[in-house]
Amino acid sequence: MKNEIEIRLATIEDLPAIEKVGDTLFDNPIKRNRAIEFFEDPRHHLFLAFNSKEVVGMASAFHYVHPDKDPELFMNEVGVIAAFQNQGIGRTLVKRLWEYAQELGCKEAWIGTEKSNIAAQKCYKASGGTPDDEPFILYEFE
Repeated sequence: MKNEIEIRLATIEDLPAIEKVGDTLFDNPIKRNRAIEFFEDPRHHLFLAFNSKEVVGMASAFHYVHPDKDPELFMNEVGVIAAFQNQGIGRTLVKRLWEYAQELGCKEAWIGTEKSNIAAQKCYKASGGTPDDEPFILYEFE
Protein backbone atom coordinates (compact mmCIF):
# COMPACT_ATOMS: atom_id res chain seq x y z
CA MET A 1 0.00 0.00 0.00
CA LYS A 2 1.29 3.45 -0.85
CA ASN A 3 2.55 5.45 2.12
CA GLU A 4 0.33 8.47 1.48
CA ILE A 5 -2.83 6.45 2.16
CA GLU A 6 -4.21 7.03 5.66
CA ILE A 7 -6.67 4.52 7.09
CA ARG A 8 -8.74 5.43 10.10
CA LEU A 9 -12.05 4.92 11.84
CA ALA A 10 -14.61 7.35 10.43
CA THR A 11 -16.60 9.81 12.50
CA ILE A 12 -19.52 12.11 11.75
CA GLU A 13 -16.94 14.77 10.86
CA ASP A 14 -16.07 12.66 7.79
CA LEU A 15 -19.61 12.95 6.41
CA PRO A 16 -18.75 15.72 3.88
CA ALA A 17 -15.91 13.60 2.45
CA ILE A 18 -18.20 10.57 2.25
CA GLU A 19 -20.91 12.61 0.53
CA LYS A 20 -18.34 13.91 -1.93
CA VAL A 21 -17.17 10.45 -3.01
CA GLY A 22 -20.77 9.14 -2.98
CA ASP A 23 -21.56 6.38 -5.43
CA THR A 24 -18.07 6.47 -6.90
CA LEU A 25 -17.20 4.28 -3.90
CA PHE A 26 -20.49 3.33 -2.24
CA ASP A 27 -23.24 1.39 -4.03
CA ASN A 28 -25.53 4.44 -4.13
CA PRO A 29 -25.41 8.16 -3.42
CA ILE A 30 -25.10 8.90 0.30
CA LYS A 31 -28.35 9.55 2.15
CA ARG A 32 -27.41 12.14 4.73
CA ASN A 33 -30.09 11.09 7.25
CA ARG A 34 -29.01 7.42 7.05
CA ALA A 35 -25.34 8.34 7.33
CA ILE A 36 -26.06 10.33 10.49
CA GLU A 37 -28.07 7.41 11.88
CA PHE A 38 -25.14 5.09 11.06
CA PHE A 39 -22.61 7.27 12.89
CA GLU A 40 -24.88 7.71 15.91
CA ASP A 41 -25.21 3.94 16.40
CA PRO A 42 -22.23 2.65 18.43
CA ARG A 43 -22.53 -0.83 16.92
CA HIS A 44 -21.87 0.47 13.39
CA HIS A 45 -18.29 0.97 12.22
CA LEU A 46 -16.71 2.45 9.11
CA PHE A 47 -13.04 2.59 8.28
CA LEU A 48 -12.00 4.97 5.53
CA ALA A 49 -8.88 5.15 3.36
CA PHE A 50 -7.81 8.67 2.49
CA ASN A 51 -5.47 9.88 -0.21
CA SER A 52 -4.83 13.38 1.10
CA LYS A 53 -8.37 14.57 1.97
CA GLU A 54 -10.13 12.38 -0.60
CA VAL A 55 -11.83 9.13 0.42
CA VAL A 56 -10.59 6.29 -1.81
CA GLY A 57 -11.67 3.22 0.15
CA MET A 58 -14.01 2.01 2.87
CA ALA A 59 -14.98 -1.00 4.92
CA SER A 60 -18.20 -1.03 6.92
CA ALA A 61 -19.46 -3.41 9.56
CA PHE A 62 -21.57 -3.81 12.64
CA HIS A 63 -21.09 -5.92 15.72
CA TYR A 64 -23.85 -7.79 17.46
CA VAL A 65 -24.56 -10.14 20.34
CA HIS A 66 -26.77 -13.17 20.71
CA PRO A 67 -27.89 -14.91 23.92
CA ASP A 68 -25.64 -17.92 23.33
CA LYS A 69 -22.63 -16.34 21.59
CA ASP A 70 -19.84 -13.89 22.18
CA PRO A 71 -19.97 -10.67 20.15
CA GLU A 72 -19.39 -11.12 16.41
CA LEU A 73 -18.69 -8.69 13.61
CA PHE A 74 -20.50 -8.74 10.30
CA MET A 75 -18.43 -7.01 7.64
CA ASN A 76 -20.99 -5.52 5.35
CA GLU A 77 -19.07 -3.87 2.54
CA VAL A 78 -15.53 -3.26 1.35
CA GLY A 79 -14.73 -0.99 -1.55
CA VAL A 80 -11.85 0.85 -3.18
CA ILE A 81 -12.28 3.26 -6.07
CA ALA A 82 -10.91 1.91 -9.34
CA ALA A 83 -7.80 4.11 -9.58
CA PHE A 84 -6.59 2.83 -6.19
CA GLN A 85 -7.34 -0.88 -6.51
CA ASN A 86 -4.64 -3.57 -6.33
CA GLN A 87 -2.51 -1.54 -3.93
CA GLY A 88 -3.40 -3.40 -0.71
CA ILE A 89 -5.91 -0.80 0.47
CA GLY A 90 -8.87 -3.20 0.67
CA ARG A 91 -6.80 -5.80 2.48
CA THR A 92 -5.58 -3.21 4.99
CA LEU A 93 -9.11 -1.92 5.58
CA VAL A 94 -10.33 -5.45 6.35
CA LYS A 95 -7.39 -6.11 8.69
CA ARG A 96 -7.93 -2.84 10.55
CA LEU A 97 -11.66 -3.57 10.87
CA TRP A 98 -10.95 -7.02 12.32
CA GLU A 99 -8.37 -5.63 14.76
CA TYR A 100 -10.89 -3.03 15.90
CA ALA A 101 -13.57 -5.71 16.29
CA GLN A 102 -11.27 -7.67 18.58
CA GLU A 103 -10.79 -4.52 20.70
CA LEU A 104 -14.59 -4.42 20.99
CA GLY A 105 -14.60 -8.00 22.28
CA CYS A 106 -15.64 -9.75 19.07
CA LYS A 107 -14.45 -13.34 18.90
CA GLU A 108 -15.37 -13.86 15.26
CA ALA A 109 -16.01 -11.85 12.11
CA TRP A 110 -17.53 -12.83 8.82
CA ILE A 111 -18.26 -11.52 5.36
CA GLY A 112 -19.80 -13.05 2.28
CA THR A 113 -19.29 -12.49 -1.42
CA GLU A 114 -20.45 -13.95 -4.69
CA LYS A 115 -18.57 -16.93 -6.14
CA SER A 116 -17.86 -14.81 -9.20
CA ASN A 117 -16.21 -11.99 -7.20
CA ILE A 118 -12.64 -13.24 -7.42
CA ALA A 119 -11.16 -9.85 -6.41
CA ALA A 120 -13.11 -9.87 -3.13
CA GLN A 121 -12.12 -13.46 -2.40
CA LYS A 122 -8.46 -12.58 -3.02
CA CYS A 123 -8.75 -9.56 -0.70
CA TYR A 124 -10.38 -11.49 2.13
CA LYS A 125 -7.87 -14.33 1.91
CA ALA A 126 -4.94 -11.87 1.87
CA SER A 127 -6.47 -10.22 4.95
CA GLY A 128 -6.25 -13.47 6.90
CA GLY A 129 -9.74 -14.80 6.25
CA THR A 130 -10.42 -18.41 5.39
CA PRO A 131 -13.34 -19.67 3.33
CA ASP A 132 -15.92 -21.65 5.27
CA ASP A 133 -15.95 -25.36 4.50
CA GLU A 134 -19.70 -25.37 4.11
CA PRO A 135 -21.17 -23.05 1.51
CA PHE A 136 -24.43 -21.37 2.40
CA ILE A 137 -27.52 -20.34 0.50
CA LEU A 138 -28.69 -16.77 0.72
CA TYR A 139 -32.40 -16.00 0.99
CA GLU A 140 -33.63 -12.49 0.38
CA PHE A 141 -36.84 -10.90 1.57
CA GLU A 142 -38.09 -7.86 -0.33
